[in-house]
Amino acid sequence: MIPTQTQTDTTIPVYNLRNCTGATDFAIVRVDPFEILGKLQVPHRQEGYTVNLLLQGRVTKFIDFEYHTIEAPAFFSGGPDQVHQYDSVENAELICISFSRDFLINEMQGWVACWECMFNKVILSLDNGSMEELLSYADLMLDEFRRSKPKKDVILRNLLNAFIISAARLMDTPLAVMQMDAMQNRLVQQFKQHVDIHFRKITRVASYAEMLAVTPGHLNDVIKATTGKTAKQIIDEKRILEAKRLLFWGDYNLKEIASLLNFENDSYFNRFFKKHAGQTPALFQRAIREKYN
Repeated sequence: MIPTQTQTDTTIPVYNLRNCTGATDFAIVRVDPFEILGKLQVPHRQEGYTVNLLLQGRVTKFIDFEYHTIEAPAFFSGGPDQVHQYDSVENAELICISFSRDFLINEMQGWVACWECMFNKVILSLDNGSMEELLSYADLMLDEFRRSKPKKDVILRNLLNAFIISAARLMDTPLAVMQMDAMQNRLVQQFKQHVDIHFRKITRVASYAEMLAVTPGHLNDVIKATTGKTAKQIIDEKRILEAKRLLFWGDYNLKEIASLLNFENDSYFNRFFKKHAGQTPALFQRAIREKYN
C-alpha cells in the first residue's frame, strides 16, 4: 500500500491513501506500517479523512506541530488539512480507513454535533473491550470492502457510521454524538466546510452567510449557540492554524505566508498573528522548531 500524491503544495504534498487500492471515496486496509513508512516520513497532508486502529506495537508521529507516541491498543484519526509525519514504528499493525469528505457527511449530520471533534488530532487509548467493539465493525468493513456485491457503498457507509459513533462514545466529551437540531447542525457543518475550502481568500462572515442564504446575524447566532464561538472566531482560528502549519513545516517567508492567507501585507499578518497566538510569527517559528529539532 503506497499512498499516491494527488496534488502538490510547494512544500507539503497531499497523499491519497485510497488511490493505492483503486478506490475513490472509501478504502479500508490492514497494513504493516513498515511497508509505507518511508513515504509517510515526509511531512504530508492526507486527502479526506482517516481513521486508524493500532492493533499492536507503537508509532511515533507528528500531527501538525505536536509530537505523539501512540501505543496499542489505540484509535487515532485525522482531517484533511492536518500535516502528518511518521517518525518511527515498532512491531506495529494498523487498520487504516480513509474516506472522502462527501462519503459520510450526510449520514452523520443528524448525529455528530462536532464533526471536527472526531478528526482533529483525536488519539484514544483503548482497553481490550473497546478495541473489540471497534474491531467488530472494522472486520465487517474489511470483509465488505473486498467483495463486489450490490449496494456495497450503502453497507460500508452504515458500518462506518456505526464505527464512528462507537468511537465517539469513548471520548471524554461523549457525545460529539448528541442529537441536536438537524437544521442547525446542517448549517454549522456547511459553514465549516465552506471555511475549510475558502478561508485563505474569504474572511468576512457576511460572505459565508451569502453562500448559505442566511443573514450574517442568524449564521453567527447558530454558530455561537452550537460551538460557543462566533463565526469570525472560527474563520480566524482556521487562518492562524494554517499559518502555524506553514511556519513549522514550510519554507515560506513571512511575506509569502501573508500573501497565501490573503493578508494585505506582512505587517498586518504579524499583528493578526500576535493578537491571536500571543507572540509574533517569527517567535513562534523559532520556538516550535527549537522544541523539536
